[in-house]
Amino acid sequence: MASDDEIQPILENEVPEDVKEEISETLIETSVTNHSNVVGDEDIEVMLTGCGASPFCDPRRMPHRFIALFLMCLLGFGSTFCYDNPGALQDNIKSDMGINTAQFANLYAWYSWPNVILCFIGGFLLDRVFGMQLGTIIFATLVLLGQLTFALGGILNKFWLMEMGRLIFGIGGESLAVAQNTYAVSWFKGKELNMVFGLQLSFARLGSTVNFNVMGPLYKYVSQFYSGFLCTGVVLMIASASCVMSLLSGLILGYLDKRANRILKKSGQAGEVIRFSDVKDFPATFWLMSVICVAYYVAIFPFIGLGQVFFERKFDFSPSNANAVNSIVYVISAVASPFFGILVDKVGRNILWVFLAILFTIASHALLTFTFINPYVGMVTMGFSYSMLASALWPMVALVVPEYQLGTAYGIMQAVQNLGMAVVTMMAGRIVDDQGYLVLEVFFLAWLCLSLVATVLIWVMNASRGGLLNMSVTERDKHERELMSKENLEREKFFASGSMSDVTPYDLLQPRSDFAMRNRYLSRIGAKIPEHLVPQASMVYRALR
Repeated sequence: MASDDEIQPILENEVPEDVKEEISETLIETSVTNHSNVVGDEDIEVMLTGCGASPFCDPRRMPHRFIALFLMCLLGFGSTFCYDNPGALQDNIKSDMGINTAQFANLYAWYSWPNVILCFIGGFLLDRVFGMQLGTIIFATLVLLGQLTFALGGILNKFWLMEMGRLIFGIGGESLAVAQNTYAVSWFKGKELNMVFGLQLSFARLGSTVNFNVMGPLYKYVSQFYSGFLCTGVVLMIASASCVMSLLSGLILGYLDKRANRILKKSGQAGEVIRFSDVKDFPATFWLMSVICVAYYVAIFPFIGLGQVFFERKFDFSPSNANAVNSIVYVISAVASPFFGILVDKVGRNILWVFLAILFTIASHALLTFTFINPYVGMVTMGFSYSMLASALWPMVALVVPEYQLGTAYGIMQAVQNLGMAVVTMMAGRIVDDQGYLVLEVFFLAWLCLSLVATVLIWVMNASRGGLLNMSVTERDKHERELMSKENLEREKFFASGSMSDVTPYDLLQPRSDFAMRNRYLSRIGAKIPEHLVPQASMVYRALR
């Protein structure tokens, strides 16, 4: 189909025959009221025999697809497990390597720096350069190489080599999360996809939780045989086994995906290309969401990364107990995120949920900073608040940005987030060295107050423009139906007029009524839609915190 730039207005008697046929097919599809929610791949019937016809070998059957889902979860486990290795060994790394907190914080900053750029092009590399299967293997290999380099720097007592390892690890880590989500979109459709993303997020948080609760005892055991920087290096080398597992999962998943493509006769569909020209069209509410994204997450992840020593000093915890309370946010997120996602889907009111999440996070930081109440209270509150915000904030972007610009929008948000994480983590390390943890907590509270102000501004602006972002699900559905009714009425008037003087093929191929709404929903959650029904390619999902 011609691009938007190539399409020019045509007269009725100049409509090409192939366009007429495509219009006819589209109108027939719109008239089918019981059309499947899965557009495209599920319509292909391929006869399988022998083992291939069993539920565990047929890529169209649920048991086989759940095998693929398990491999997708393992694919990201190594990356999330090793990401917080420094946080779980903060005291040990600082003493064994002879570094201060600012230098230690750079281990997290070096992870974030490459992703200021890579979050834009990770999906492009998967779609247009490497392909999903090869790209996944490449990124998983980079994660493994990064972790091995990180560990080797410990063994050789070369801190600069450890920093280089974290840089390589960061290059592969976020892009591997893109690959993980791309596989999910390819294998699961419709409402299944919400469940799949929830499970993947829970599994990722499980990796972080296991890290905080395993690395301390592992270091204690290895210290019986090695000491100093050599002990740190050996422990990190053992942790790299999780990255080997992820790489093996990527290899097996690549084989299963290649086999499924052959059986189902799938053709690759390119993801959306990032267009910086789209930036000028983004509304002010989107930029305020980006402010919330940065200001909120810099008060969560850097705090967890530097939290072990904070709990040891203020609450006199042992390293293992400090890691246990530090991991509470991830434990709760692993369990609560899917439930909060369902809750927001059922209730709506996204702005309200974001506002409450930030408010409770401020309360949790205040409890940890200004009181000696058991820190589990503050961290449990922070865990629930973090899960609530993630479930409400990211879907709001799709309500203010058109589908064909979502890839660009999410890329910008993650670029800004990674930039903020890199800068704030470095600042946090220096604040701890110079002024201590009390000033650091006040610093984090200031960022949270900024995110709260941005939320209030969105609330006010949204209320003045119809209130879509804070509508209930029922109100939002009613609003959507009213918009669709107006569009259908205009289209009917247009066709009834008999004038074709300013019709374009794009106008003629627009889907209608319930079918259009269904396709819009499927596109928003990542399901592939035939190109003749969508003027742009489907969006590329990126790793969302």
